[in-house]
Amino acid sequence: MSAMPVLVSVRDLKKHFPITRGILIQRQVGAVKAVDGVSFDILKGETLGLVGESGCGKTTTGRTILQLYRPTSGSVLFNGTELTRQKGTPLRQLRAHMQIIFQDPYASLNPRWTIARIVGEPLRVHHIGTPAEQRRRVEELLDLVNLEGIFLNRYPHELSGGQRQRVGIARALATNPQFVVCDEPITALDVSIQAQVVNLLEELQHRLQLTYLFIAHDLSMVRHLCDRVAVMYLGSLVELAPRQDLYENPLHPYTQALLAAVPLPDPVKTRARARVRLRGEVRSPIDVPSGCRFHPRCPIADPECRVKDPEWRQIQPDHWAACHKA
Repeated sequence: MSAMPVLVSVRDLKKHFPITRGILIQRQVGAVKAVDGVSFDILKGETLGLVGESGCGKTTTGRTILQLYRPTSGSVLFNGTELTRQKGTPLRQLRAHMQIIFQDPYASLNPRWTIARIVGEPLRVHHIGTPAEQRRRVEELLDLVNLEGIFLNRYPHELSGGQRQRVGIARALATNPQFVVCDEPITALDVSIQAQVVNLLEELQHRLQLTYLFIAHDLSMVRHLCDRVAVMYLGSLVELAPRQDLYENPLHPYTQALLAAVPLPDPVKTRARARVRLRGEVRSPIDVPSGCRFHPRCPIADPECRVKDPEWRQIQPDHWAACHKA
């Protein structure tokens, strides 16, 4: 995988949302450190999984990479172009090559628009083709995601959740993007539909040579779909490794705890598996602890962990972690 070219390069990315007080004169009294110093590469043609608990900053990371949120600091290179310095028309042109599939198919589609208008909107925004060519392209896109032409003039409320998510996928693919952020695209769907959507994403990736950042909670689905997996905790990455290495040899205590919580179909293996017990709850991103941000819950933390921030380092080939004990 390392021989493949890098499509997206993220370095020390931060996104802090200010907390202000006051009525007439507002002053900043703090910040929500949603993303706090994230660095990784996404190789061309791969699927990088981004996992972690709710509120750890996964979605904010994806949206900040696409510049839907402008970063507080840091660098995002897409095909060698620094996105954080782009504005206006140049950024809009680049967005044709980067798209997002949103988590909630109920909220991400305009209820007043027909499916044809929803899927065709990126073509109109980027002035791609004549109206007749745009119509043909919309029909091709619906066929690509296994929806029939009868859906063209229907509205989102007339579709099931799985069909709406397929519309969202078709819209994301309208401009032939190279890079797609999949922001928990199966979380809001029934279990019976989730496998269909994941299989569709895999098929589209092979057919269209797509690169994915796949944000998810379901570790078993991530293992099935992703080439490499990044684990996020409280706004920062704690581990990044090829899929097999991460699941068979997790180095960070938080990754070990996450994997230990995944249910196994075999009750004998479940009973034999070592349990990893974490203390307390996830801290607020407003109040990030000093030193290692995981130390208040870590079962192996020592005094060094409380005062010294662990270095993000490569411990094994292509296996990175931020832990003093790894």
